[in-house]
Amino acid sequence: MIESSLKPKSKIKPSPIQSQPGDISIDRGIRPDKFDEIIGRKKEKQAVQMMIKGAKSRGDSLDHILFYGPPGLGKTTFAMAIASELGSSLRVTSGPAIERQGDLAAILTNLKANDILFVDEIHRLSRAVEEVLYPAMEDRVIDIVMGKGPSAKTIRLSLEPFTLIGATTQIGKISSPMRDRFGLIQRLDYFDDQDLKLILVRAADVWGIEYDEIGLDEIAKRARGTARIALRLLKRVRDFTQGKRIDLSESRKALELLNVDDQGLEAIDRKIISMMYQHFNGGPVGLSTLAASLSEDVDTISEVYEPFLMKCGFIKRTSRGRVLTESGIKRAVEILGISSII
Repeated sequence: MIESSLKPKSKIKPSPIQSQPGDISIDRGIRPDKFDEIIGRKKEKQAVQMMIKGAKSRGDSLDHILFYGPPGLGKTTFAMAIASELGSSLRVTSGPAIERQGDLAAILTNLKANDILFVDEIHRLSRAVEEVLYPAMEDRVIDIVMGKGPSAKTIRLSLEPFTLIGATTQIGKISSPMRDRFGLIQRLDYFDDQDLKLILVRAADVWGIEYDEIGLDEIAKRARGTARIALRLLKRVRDFTQGKRIDLSESRKALELLNVDDQGLEAIDRKIISMMYQHFNGGPVGLSTLAASLSEDVDTISEVYEPFLMKCGFIKRTSRGRVLTESGIKRAVEILGISSII
């Protein structure tokens, strides 16, 4: 159950508590809200369920949990499933939405016993806001400063027992004191093709889409190991088929129209590989130089495109810059349609 407890302070600024996760771009009916419905993630589910059983047996609140990994891999889904398993209310917000210490104080003091606070993009919390969280996570108290200057006073308020679940794509940007206060730090990695196919089958059944499994296999293979991308591609293939059955031929035609090749590479991915081959002899090339050549932002290259290309083994990072691997060179030759290799 997801609740909203704070009202906007003005007509312009929204509440830092959201009525539903801000990154939900897929139909709510597709997102699992129970552990039994989560596909794959066997070890991750076992670790979290172990914590839940322990907390229930002690009659205590669940310890704080941090999920990290690339976007679209189920961090929000895990938070919803944990709340459902515990029968607790889930309060959802994000790091950028909590601008001041007072925002966080308002959220924490409105939590009821055993509520779960889910903070997406938790690495974007300011250091001042983080400091309010430290005593809240450890001692279930919060310090509020009243007044300014020599007459300022600190009031310590007790909080109801609660669980903080944080989600981040950049765990390195979370300070060590914050990381150390989580009872479980769990990485969510890319899905394999079989798990992605099962996710697509479930979604197709919910959406009433007719399909051949081999057609869904093709979508799963090109989804970059990410559930969110797989579901997005399924929607676009559904649009392409216009109610017809999704088979292998229809999937391939739709994905070619979307510029997604048989390895999941999009146009910009192929451009990165071919640019490194043609203009930089396979590297090494600096990230800023590569970004400028592609007219892209440095952060976009390093955080959005580069991780998947490294996962595929096409490029690697060195002290001198980015370099095409042997597989990357072969892929560049295929993209460019030439016969010679560096």
